[in-house]
Amino acid sequence: MDTEKSSSSSFEDLTNAEDTKDIRKVAAEEAAAGDGAAPASVSGDEPKTAEEDAEEECDILGNKQLIKRTIKKAPQDSLRRPIRGELVTVNFTGKLDNGTVVEKEINFQCHVGDYEVVQGLDMVLPMLQVGEVAQVSVDPRFGYGSLGLKKDGESTYLVPPDSHLTYEIELLDTKYEDFADLKSFEILRKYGTRKKERANFFYKRSEFTTAIHLYRRALDFLDNRDGDPEAEFDKEDLELSNSDTQTLLEDRLIVYNNLAMTQIKIAAFDAALQSVEHVLRCQPNNSKALYRKGRILEGKADTQGAIKLLQKVATLEPDNRAVQSDLARLFIKARREEHNEKEMYQKMLGQAKKMEQKTATRQKQPLVDNSKLKLLGYLMGSILIGVAGVAIYRYKY
Repeated sequence: MDTEKSSSSSFEDLTNAEDTKDIRKVAAEEAAAGDGAAPASVSGDEPKTAEEDAEEECDILGNKQLIKRTIKKAPQDSLRRPIRGELVTVNFTGKLDNGTVVEKEINFQCHVGDYEVVQGLDMVLPMLQVGEVAQVSVDPRFGYGSLGLKKDGESTYLVPPDSHLTYEIELLDTKYEDFADLKSFEILRKYGTRKKERANFFYKRSEFTTAIHLYRRALDFLDNRDGDPEAEFDKEDLELSNSDTQTLLEDRLIVYNNLAMTQIKIAAFDAALQSVEHVLRCQPNNSKALYRKGRILEGKADTQGAIKLLQKVATLEPDNRAVQSDLARLFIKARREEHNEKEMYQKMLGQAKKMEQKTATRQKQPLVDNSKLKLLGYLMGSILIGVAGVAIYRYKY
């Protein structure tokens, strides 16, 4: 975004200065005369009621974090409001509380709900009418948050962390784009590139969910299929030249690569694998895609598969030190996993042997007891027979 600094401490007051001066003069004269009557209205304007003030100021969330104030109402014949996905044209200026201008755009176009402006403005856009001018007070939560905003390539802050912002925004136009509006290579690439660059912005800020949304939106545009359900059977695709089609394809593969990396950051490995496979189907030796797939396999606990892919990347890019470092780390990890696996098997084998020994002991114990019982039985039987024989002998003789 273009940025501009100003020494102005507030937005321009659109109230007529002469009228304001006259009102103050009349009030001062009547106060001096001791007249308790209310000052007369000037230029025929009636004082605003509380209801009118409430209509012009809106606490959108009810917590004072996002407040919209109407500065200039829309013309009566232009009451259309934008809806999500529509293309709007706006002028806006954003300032810090000290009056420093941090953002300024003239005839800026964006799609509502696609995070192409600060979140607070994106939330307010559907509440504006074409021709309306509003002031929007944005809490840091819906601005640039605790990270703030730095200038590209610089360490100084354009928007310091946790800064409150105030915007003045004018809605110039809103347009619903049908399929006919998007059947142009220039439009498709323009929108797709803009979504991709905005996604890169959020990726650098570690706002990965928002980045994923914008990468997917970029893919919607970087395609030669118009998606028109009323298109003829053999004309579903746009009639683009070979060079234009190739350009869109290359841009699309870049977005898929970036999308995969973002999905890896949130450990969405299955989704990331699908994204990276789109690239590898078209470019099997795409080193970035192979590297990302290696990261995905590592995340899915397939260390050996990751090593094979990184070895291929190291062959394609022998001077890439990052790949060499990751490959060395994976070799160490693989050895550690192998060692842990052996220890686990040894423990399992030791436990199995102990269980076998206990089982054998339990099986032998009853056998020993039975043999003792049998021997005791034989002895007792012999003694009884002997006693019986002696008794019979004595009885007879």
